Amino acid sequence: MTACQPDGAETPALRSADFDTPAVVLAGTVDYAMYDRFLSQMAGAPREGLVVVALSTLGGDPEVARIMGEDIRFQSEIRPQRRLVFLGRTAIYSAGATFMSFFARQNRYLTRGTRLMIHERKLDKALEISGPLTTCVASVKAMLHEIEHSITIQNEGFENLILGSQVTMDEVLQRAPSNWYLEAEDARQRGLIEGVL
Repeated sequence: MTACQPDGAETPALRSADFDTPAVVLAGTVDYAMYDRFLSQMAGAPREGLVVVALSTLGGDPEVARIMGEDIRFQSEIRPQRRLVFLGRTAIYSAGATFMSFFARQNRYLTRGTRLMIHERKLDKALEISGPLTTCVASVKAMLHEIEHSITIQNEGFENLILGSQVTMDEVLQRAPSNWYLEAEDARQRGLIEGVL
C-alpha cells in the first residue's frame, strides 16, 4: 500500500517495525525546553532515509509547536532524500496537534488508543483602558489586531491539519471551541493520519 505525496511521488505505507527506534523522542509540555531537546535530537538524526519523530504531550505553547513544525517543513524541503514521519503516542493534545499538522498526512501515525485533541487557541489577557481617548482607541485596536491575527494563524494550522482528509474547515471551527477529541482509529478513518500502529 502506498500514499501519494503532494508532488505525486509514491510514499510507502509504514509498519510497526519501521518505528522500532525513533530518532527523536519527545514527551511533556511543548515549550522551549522541548524545542532544545528537539533540535539536539534532530541534529543527530540520519540525513537520509526514514526519521521518526515520536511525541506524547498534553499541550503547551502553540508558537513553539509552530517553530518545531517549520523546522520539519524546512528540513523536508532541503533534504528530500529523508522522510520525516510523526508518531503520536498516548496523547497528542493542542500544541501537539499543531506540530503534527506540519507533517504531510501520509507521514502521520498514531499508536493504538492515542487521543488527538484539537481546540482553539486560548487568550488570557486583561485590557486596561486609561489615558487620552486616542491612546485608548489605539490600545483597543492593538488588542483586536492581536486576536484577529491569532485567529488567522490558528486557522492556517487547522487547514494544514485537515488537508487531504474528510474533515471540513466548518466542522473543525464548530468542534474546536469545545475541545474536539478523536481516538486514533477515528482520526485514521477521517483521513487526518495515515495509520494506527
